Amino acid sequence: MSTMRAPADRASPSGRGTQPSPRTVGDVMTHTVVAVGSTAGFKQIVRTLREWRVGAVPVLEGDGRVIGVVSEGDLLPAPDAARARPAPGADAGVHGKADRQRGSAADLMTSPAVTVRSGTRVSEAARTMADRKLKSLPVIDGDGRLIGIVSRADVLSVYLRSDEQIAQAVREEILAPLSGAVGELRAEVHDGVVTLSGQASDPELVPLVVRTVLALEGVVDVRVSGG
Repeated sequence: MSTMRAPADRASPSGRGTQPSPRTVGDVMTHTVVAVGSTAGFKQIVRTLREWRVGAVPVLEGDGRVIGVVSEGDLLPAPDAARARPAPGADAGVHGKADRQRGSAADLMTSPAVTVRSGTRVSEAARTMADRKLKSLPVIDGDGRLIGIVSRADVLSVYLRSDEQIAQAVREEILAPLSGAVGELRAEVHDGVVTLSGQASDPELVPLVVRTVLALEGVVDVRVSGG
């Protein structure tokens, strides 16, 4: 087992004057990380998960590169183990359990690991975790080395932004600068969902506007209405 604390590898400033940049993973991640080496045994992994009260830990190679993640689920016998045909006089479930207890982190881990860079927007990390049904993501630098970890609780912090704040950001940061192209496009926000309505002067720009709005901090989804 190893723990570490690394400096945040933050994205460079956006150069937008005093306008705040969207928060990145580097802004919210935990810098103190518990991890295990690829040769860590079953019991060592179990002790680590229990001691640190976490459901999963990154698995590292010697230089600190993340090569996988081992979770509580990885330590349990596979669902089909109990249905496997046992050797004479043996129980398949017990046999599967014994095999896993003899395995190392490299044998038990899920690989490749789903990771994220510190400069990634928090909203993007949140969608990745939701899509992959993950509770946390290891944060890596440009060489694939572990520098932190970000959890669901960390990324959910961006969704504390009020609907009024989101609506103001959409209007002032996106629609106003593009007023000549988007025309009468309007934005309303309810529970983090942005609805764009009205007629755009250049309809081909609407997909770009949608992607830009979706990247805003606190936006859950974007819908387009023809009205």
